[in-house]
Amino acid sequence: MINQITVLETCWYISPPWDREIPKVSISLFEKVYLKNSRTFGYCCGVQWHKTKWSYAVDTEKEIISAWEYDLIGTGRLEPHTLTKPEFMLGERVMLRTLCESPKQRIVLGIEQLDDCWFYMIESMSPVLGKSIRTNNFTYVSQEDLVRVNV
Repeated sequence: MINQITVLETCWYISPPWDREIPKVSISLFEKVYLKNSRTFGYCCGVQWHKTKWSYAVDTEKEIISAWEYDLIGTGRLEPHTLTKPEFMLGERVMLRTLCESPKQRIVLGIEQLDDCWFYMIESMSPVLGKSIRTNNFTYVSQEDLVRVNV
C-alpha cells in the first residue's frame, strides 16, 4: 500500500493541473501593462497558475500587485531589462535538489522575478485527504534549487 501511495504522489507532482497542454499566457514577462482598477501602468514580473487560470504579478514601482488577465490591458511593449531570461519555463518538468523523502520531480507552475533573481513556483506538498494543516501546498524556490529533467 505504501508503494502505491508513493507512485500516486509521484504522478501528482508531474501531472500538469491544466491537463495536457499548457494554456497560453495573455501577458508576457516584462510586458508593460495598464491596471484597470488602479489606473496605473506597471510591468509583468511574474505569472503563476492559480486553480484554473493564470495570475499575474505586476510591478508598479510602488508595489507588486497580483491581477487576473481581465484586470490588465497589455501594451505589447516589453520593458528594457538587463536581467537574463528565466532558466526554466512554465510547465517544464524539473527536479528538486533536496534530500527530502518525497518525490523530487515537479512541474514549474509559476515564475516570478524578485530583487533581480528568478523564483519558480512548484507544488511542495501533494493534496491531503481530509483536513490539512497547511493551506498552501505551493512554494517558490530559487534557480539553484532546481535541475532540468530531460524527458
